[in-house]
Amino acid sequence: QGQLVESGGGLVQPGGSLRLSCAASGFPLEYYAVAWFRQAPGKGQEAVSCIGMSDGYTYYEDSVKGRFIISKDNAKNTAWLQMNGLKPEDTAVYYCKAVGLAQIITVQTMCNVDQRYEFWGQGTQVTVSS
Repeated sequence: QGQLVESGGGLVQPGGSLRLSCAASGFPLEYYAVAWFRQAPGKGQEAVSCIGMSDGYTYYEDSVKGRFIISKDNAKNTAWLQMNGLKPEDTAVYYCKAVGLAQIITVQTMCNVDQRYEFWGQGTQVTVSS
């Protein structure tokens, strides 16, 4: 049975950095696209960034473009979200989700709440505050 486990969240000051990890087990991440979502208090989930087959196929939501970097290491069966220049508005629970590459059209079109994902984790809290 497939599973995703996020880690790396925490409390960081504005302008700081965090690196979130998404470890997959029970299925090969090589054949899956990965999405990072976040949910701030009182708000719905929003897609932050997505990656397809490799680092050459990525998508970023406008508010994180230039600050966040998504990557995936198929050999380690793990995806990451490097978050730099963090802002208080980045505070949220961050989730990773996965869907088979055969189920998507493009990375951009899969990166939204309407996409059906096959696996997702329990989330990791990111708090940006001074």
